[in-house]
Amino acid sequence: MSYTLIYEPNAAAKTSVSEFKTLLEKSKDDVKIDTMKKILITIINGDPLPDLLMHIIRFVMPSKNKELKKLLYFYWEVCPKLDESGKMRHEMILVCNAIQRDLQHPNEYIRGSTLRYLTKLKEPDLLETLVPNVRQCLEHRHAYVRKNAVLALYSIHKVSDHLVPDADELIYRYLYDENDSVCKRNAFVCLGDLNRDAALQYVQDNISIIETLDPLLQLAFIEFVRKDSASNPSMKSQYAQLITEIIESPSNVVVYEAANTLTVLTSNPQSILLAASKFVDLATKEADNNVKIITLQMISNLNKAHPGVLQELSLEILRILSSQDLDVRKKAIEVTLKFVTTRNVEDVVKLLKKELEKTMSSNEDKTSEYRQLLINAIHQLAIQFVEVAANVIDLLLDSISDLNNTAAYDVITFVKEVVEKFPDLRQSIISRLVSALPAVKSGKVFRGALWIIGEYSLEDSSVQEAWKYIRSSIGEVPIIASERRALEGGNASEEYTNGSSEKASKKGPVVLPDGTYATENALTVEADSHEDSKPPLRKHILGGDFYLAAVLSSTLVKLILRLQRLQTNEKILNALKAEALLIMVSILRVGESSYVAKKIDEDSADRILSYIKFLNEEDDSAVIESSFLDDTKEAFKAQIESAEAKKAELEAKTLHQNAEQIDDAVSFRQFDKDGGSKSTAVDDIALDSDSGVKKEDLSSRLNKILQLTGFSDPIYAEAFVKVHQYDVVLDVLLVNQTTNTLRNLSVEFATLGDLKVVDKPATANVGPHGFYKIQTTIKVTSADTGVIFGNLVYDGQHSDDSTIVILNDVHVDIMDYIKPATCSESQFRKMWNEFEWENKITIKSPIDSLKQYLDELMKGTNMNCLTPGAVIGEECQFLSANLYSRSTFGEDALANLCIEKQTNGPIIGHVRIRSKGQGLALSLGDRVANISRKAKSHSVSVI
Repeated sequence: MSYTLIYEPNAAAKTSVSEFKTLLEKSKDDVKIDTMKKILITIINGDPLPDLLMHIIRFVMPSKNKELKKLLYFYWEVCPKLDESGKMRHEMILVCNAIQRDLQHPNEYIRGSTLRYLTKLKEPDLLETLVPNVRQCLEHRHAYVRKNAVLALYSIHKVSDHLVPDADELIYRYLYDENDSVCKRNAFVCLGDLNRDAALQYVQDNISIIETLDPLLQLAFIEFVRKDSASNPSMKSQYAQLITEIIESPSNVVVYEAANTLTVLTSNPQSILLAASKFVDLATKEADNNVKIITLQMISNLNKAHPGVLQELSLEILRILSSQDLDVRKKAIEVTLKFVTTRNVEDVVKLLKKELEKTMSSNEDKTSEYRQLLINAIHQLAIQFVEVAANVIDLLLDSISDLNNTAAYDVITFVKEVVEKFPDLRQSIISRLVSALPAVKSGKVFRGALWIIGEYSLEDSSVQEAWKYIRSSIGEVPIIASERRALEGGNASEEYTNGSSEKASKKGPVVLPDGTYATENALTVEADSHEDSKPPLRKHILGGDFYLAAVLSSTLVKLILRLQRLQTNEKILNALKAEALLIMVSILRVGESSYVAKKIDEDSADRILSYIKFLNEEDDSAVIESSFLDDTKEAFKAQIESAEAKKAELEAKTLHQNAEQIDDAVSFRQFDKDGGSKSTAVDDIALDSDSGVKKEDLSSRLNKILQLTGFSDPIYAEAFVKVHQYDVVLDVLLVNQTTNTLRNLSVEFATLGDLKVVDKPATANVGPHGFYKIQTTIKVTSADTGVIFGNLVYDGQHSDDSTIVILNDVHVDIMDYIKPATCSESQFRKMWNEFEWENKITIKSPIDSLKQYLDELMKGTNMNCLTPGAVIGEECQFLSANLYSRSTFGEDALANLCIEKQTNGPIIGHVRIRSKGQGLALSLGDRVANISRKAKSHSVSVI
């Protein structure tokens, strides 16, 4: 079923029949063209204008203007052809004669367009006299005429089969005589609907040459097979063999449709594998990125329906990584990870390794994001398959110096998880990590690495190896004394090599190629060489990274306590403890000196002081040892278990949604009353999708109706606001509350914010106490607070007099465009650092509990809490959590909540919101402020 939508600019200004007649009598074709357009609009909008038929026959039909002739055929399609008694109007005889002349016209395009019109004509009385001319057109020399003649013959037979009783035989013979591909395709489609057996016979006759047929005819065969297999399931196996032949076509469109149909016709693993391999070929060959993503999604769907069949395609799918588009690469990796098993995991990891090595020397855009994708994929494989974990760790730690800070931190996070999950690999991983640390440049990566060393150096040799590296990377202590000597002119290399007596060779003057001496700034050269010669940890400490210094101190305490638990020699233990105390005291002293880029913060200073105190405690050593060596590790283990439980819960939920319930009704298409008829044959592919459409609850519309004018205004107006993807649709009801006709009534809308009015409502005349409905669409481009305002205008008693009624404002709720979302911790931190707009809202709320406030905040802002176990019971009076949401337009919104519950007092704290654009941050800030102002609900007792 097709529809024609016509926009009428002004419904109130209507032309009378007499005016139309006068305009048609004018000789100029331009005037007639405009008049015919107005006539067509009027007829389509419900006024048939029967009195105009003879005028159009007299003054328009003789014209040779091509555009006017085209409009004339539109008119024949919609004009009233029957009189009041239901009989054919006599004027239509003249029309029929004109159509006959056009069917015999020497111009092939006029013949073809006339034949196209006949496909829309449904009156047998008119068609009866035209059938001989249509049959003659089947033999016309031009293909444009023949292809439309076939369709016209088919539609005439559908209107009344006695007009062309031998239509199927005629088309069947025509198929063998025709050479044009489009004509043959049209003929076969018509034959398939008219005579299934004849169409099947034609397919059988062409099986031997089916691979060489034109792609259009091959597509027609596939469509016929798909429909016929629904009504004749017994033919599916034979049809599957036929599609297997067609699937080797050189046309990519045919290959896609054939592969898609083959997956419906059969569940044979070989056929499914063949279809999937064709999808992979399409994704590799096609240049369009959308095609690549669609075919990859088809492969993913096939894997869901036929698990375990497509495993051997994993390496083939990874060939798609040669594409430059990041979304395609992401989709290819996502699909491949579903196919990986113990048999092919090593090959997949090798290929991903090669891709990772390529990114090290690549300068393409988004290389860092692609590298992160590869690291995450390798991470998942290593966690899932222990046999490749060790090799993967070596590869990633070898390349850590070439990665950016984000990717390097992802590697450290990955190492954390592997060390916890695979105890047998701990010692080798710790040793490998220590040897890779000299190449690390980021303080964040150092912090993660030091935490791993402190928690999982469980053997004496591992502790000693880690201690040796830490000691060498700090340099000479006390730090202040050595820095002072270096600035006073001492030999830096001697100091930083921890007592080495080797002197640095003096640099002589540099002679340029032209024989002159190069000039250098002595202070700059000395400062640069001094900075480069510093060990890595010392450089970070002097740069002001005292958070790293606190983590370093914690690691030293853990290593000392570990040696105590391992019952190391008392003499060695005391020496290491003294060295650890010296390092921590040295860090505290240099943090207060002028040698650092910024002074030490109170939090880091307090932490380091507490670590010094712990090392000197003798009474509570058991409690301290348990806290440092056991509790933190158990907390990390619980975090990993929680993440795995969430993942398993999500998989179980997905499985439950896709599973068929045991008590669901079984539908047998053969027992359906219309199941066997050809007219109701349904495509199996269409049946795979959920066709159930939820009916709208009409009572819920009442909650979204907004009053635009007052009850005492001459016009009462109200609007129903409906949000549809990127649009806001306003259904406005206007009620004339006066006893006069309101002429040229129009509604004018304007917007503030990222909104744009797409169409202007039509003008109309509304009678006394009459109703009038209009609809307007407003395009939304971002999740920002928007306001729609406007007014009503209608003419008064005099032509130059108009009345204006101001409408109430309509505020667009941004919550309709913001949905809860999830992201990893590293992605959250990366976006937090990148986004420049921040909105900080101070909170003072009377809500009873922290958990209740968090729930209200998530509900009111449509944000998802990313912090696991943000609220554990009510014994804690503090809450800190990260929240995340994403708008329909791809905008990210981040929030950090820090609140505390005062004793017998309100909840106080603040929420910091960050986003890339200002509007989203401000809009969400307003929502947070509204939530904080909510008062406690009071119970009302009946007296």
